[in-house]
Amino acid sequence: MAEGAGRATVQVTVVVCVAARTLREWTLELPVGATAADALRASGADALLPPQPACPTLGIWGRVVRPDTPLAHLDRVEVYRPLQIDPKTARRERFARQGARAAGLFARPRPGGGSPD
Repeated sequence: MAEGAGRATVQVTVVVCVAARTLREWTLELPVGATAADALRASGADALLPPQPACPTLGIWGRVVRPDTPLAHLDRVEVYRPLQIDPKTARRERFARQGARAAGLFARPRPGGGSPD
């Protein structure tokens, strides 16, 4: 018999990053056929999110999904916050602040490493 056959509910985890390095996590039992948006509402996580005109970006195990995506047993529903700054721009600004000699391969010679010449 297939695993999960005859199951009336699915167990899912909802994870929300409410602030930098601060996660909230809920484990829920939802009826079979529940969607990612249902899990978000059932956890109460939508109250923690800032008001937005549209549904927040949701994912299951790191893959972006639509809110009407049905959930499977042991899925992990993740709520993604919008980026504050483009990662390429942030890296460029960090590099400009540090200078060319203080970043990357030229940061510090490793002990026992050869000379850079």
